[in-house]
Amino acid sequence: MRKISVLIALLLTACVTINIYFPAAAAEKAADEIIKDIQNVVPQKTEPKPKASLPEWQVNVYQLIDTAINVVVSPAHAEADLAIDSAEIRQLRATMEARFASLQPLYAAGFIGIQADGLLAVRDIESVPLKDRNQVNKLVAAENADRQNLYQAIANANGHPEWAAQIKSTFAGRWVSNAQPGWWYQSSGSWKQK
Repeated sequence: MRKISVLIALLLTACVTINIYFPAAAAEKAADEIIKDIQNVVPQKTEPKPKASLPEWQVNVYQLIDTAINVVVSPAHAEADLAIDSAEIRQLRATMEARFASLQPLYAAGFIGIQADGLLAVRDIESVPLKDRNQVNKLVAAENADRQNLYQAIANANGHPEWAAQIKSTFAGRWVSNAQPGWWYQSSGSWKQK
């Protein structure tokens, strides 16, 4: 009877519940990738660090233990990943990348900035030359609409439309983190220059 109790306890501990949660770290990584792509930022290559190697006998022991555990308990694979490749996402990224060439001088001049929610705003419409105001407002409105659509498209591509607000929140912080020196962003209700 005792052996059966131990076996039942072992089987109960092998049961795995997988909760579907918002993968925040994966969302940050995806946001950085998309933002850098839109802004045409080439990531710096880093040299891989050499790995410390274990003696061969130790590797064999670990592999044997892993195999034994996998026979008794089925491994559960629940990697946090965020899909960012769909036709809609590719189209939005391409549009935003093309628009960035027009936005970049506006960022540099301080005409526009990144709000706390990650959307763009015209910081001081009076500083924008009168002849350019309408175009600046149109660019900001188009960019904001595409950002909102991008967040929803990412949520939809991952089968969780309810994640759109969390994706937007994640992107908000990443837009500021990826802002270039001299750009303006909103923090604690006031504008600051990076």
